[in-house]
Amino acid sequence: MSDRPLSADEIRSMNYNDRLHLLRELRLELIRLRTQAQSGTLTNTSRIKMLRKNIARILTVINEERIKK
Repeated sequence: MSDRPLSADEIRSMNYNDRLHLLRELRLELIRLRTQAQSGTLTNTSRIKMLRKNIARILTVINEERIKK
């Protein structure tokens, strides 16, 4: 996974299937990080916030394109 926030332009340049694949990966990573946070082994807590924002950006771009059609 990337350790940086994704820009909306980067997400828009992907095709639909790539976005869904990335969204699935980010959600799985978020689940893993939340589990680590619960058990107390998570060291970088800011990663959870960044993942949540990246997921929201992907969903926003998907919804924008759905509305355009």
